[in-house]
Amino acid sequence: MAATRCFVTALLKRAEGTLTTRGAFLGARTVTTTSDPQLQRKTQEQAVNQDTQVSEQQKRNEDVGQFTELVRDFLDPKDFYGSIRDHNMDFFCGVPDSLLKDFCAYVTATTPKSNHIITANEGQAIALASGYHMATGKAAVVYLQNSGLGNIVNPLMSLAVPGVYSIPMLLLVGWRGEPGKRDEPQHQVQGQATPGFVMEATEPEDIAEKVTAMRKIDGPVLLEIKCNKGGHYIVVFQALYTARKHMETTKSPYCLLVRRQNFLPYKLESEPELYPLNREGVVKVIVDSLHDRDVVVGTTGMLSRELFEYRVAKGQGHEKDFLTVGSMGHASAIALGIAKFRPKRQVFCLDGDGSALMHMGNMSTIGQEESKNLKHIIINNGCHDSVGGQPSVGGSENFSFLGIAKACGYAAVMEATEPEDIAEKVTAMRKIDGPVLLEIKCNKGGRKDLGRPTRSPQQNKKDFMHFLAIDH
Repeated sequence: MAATRCFVTALLKRAEGTLTTRGAFLGARTVTTTSDPQLQRKTQEQAVNQDTQVSEQQKRNEDVGQFTELVRDFLDPKDFYGSIRDHNMDFFCGVPDSLLKDFCAYVTATTPKSNHIITANEGQAIALASGYHMATGKAAVVYLQNSGLGNIVNPLMSLAVPGVYSIPMLLLVGWRGEPGKRDEPQHQVQGQATPGFVMEATEPEDIAEKVTAMRKIDGPVLLEIKCNKGGHYIVVFQALYTARKHMETTKSPYCLLVRRQNFLPYKLESEPELYPLNREGVVKVIVDSLHDRDVVVGTTGMLSRELFEYRVAKGQGHEKDFLTVGSMGHASAIALGIAKFRPKRQVFCLDGDGSALMHMGNMSTIGQEESKNLKHIIINNGCHDSVGGQPSVGGSENFSFLGIAKACGYAAVMEATEPEDIAEKVTAMRKIDGPVLLEIKCNKGGRKDLGRPTRSPQQNKKDFMHFLAIDH
């Protein structure tokens, strides 16, 4: 398709070995010398910190054993961010991704709020980047996981590409489900489909020639860039240079497809705990308050994993729970479909703030359908916890899920934070003809040793459907 010809992609492939040259090609800020003693000390401290990070990560890489997917490269988010800024790109938007979480965390921590917007979904980010370009003439940086590609297809193909409005923007896409790498079932099909075509360049100077050839190919194209020992930053710089030139000449989007474990760790500063429970604690209180025949739909991310583990800890089966392992933002619609056609069962949707925001139009449909047995619980920790802890709109003081639910036609809304109050509200929801919304605010964060479901999605579906069919 001609419309996708300019949707050229480049792959940042991990460097083989350690860095021997640090940032020489990432812009003047990384090689500038100064006579200012204070600035010299700061520069030396930064160098020591980076050396320490690299040293610690080398030790971790040596200890991964058979889990080679945990090997992490040595690209400092600060240096990558600096190189992007050197190419005159300083506006960032998108949905945080687990593979890009260290870079996204750095963007969140260092970029002025006026130049960084975490969007409700990936399609909104494409539209936002388009508006930004028309207002400023510059290209925005849009970050997302490849699981969000479905959300960007319409605005990308009917707004941004040449033949429509020709909007340049740099897409940073985390590649979950990469063939040959262990990953969860919900990522495997999409991971295989992500790269349309692979061309390899073994030396940085070959990239321009390969990109020229790629422009003659009809369809999305992936350029896989390999680099020699110590050449990671050279490749990153060349990839960004090629991206900028492409956007300048074709006025179209350019995508960098980022493999897992490219970046050195970068964590946001911890925040004070304001509530008695975190998300897992809330899940436990809710589960303990449910009846044997109640149906549960768990949202995407950590919540469903915590739900699965708590059932194991209680010695219970998993037939009562549908785990929405993918399709972020759609748990409430799944719950509505179940509630509408199993009216004798109480259906509890355990949603998250990020998920509810992603497709918030679901709430308008739920409110107007008036399913009396649908109980919608939003566990709001004010962040995208499963992908790095970047803030969500759900944590804003002037934002209200309760107000939105009322406006959408929910029969009742309520809120709780204390364990006893949560249990009472869950019990009270059963007696109200819904739909009913309960918002529970909690602290961010979870266990580092949290496991993943040991049953396949097909097994989950089979047992869940059998449970739904009982007494129908």
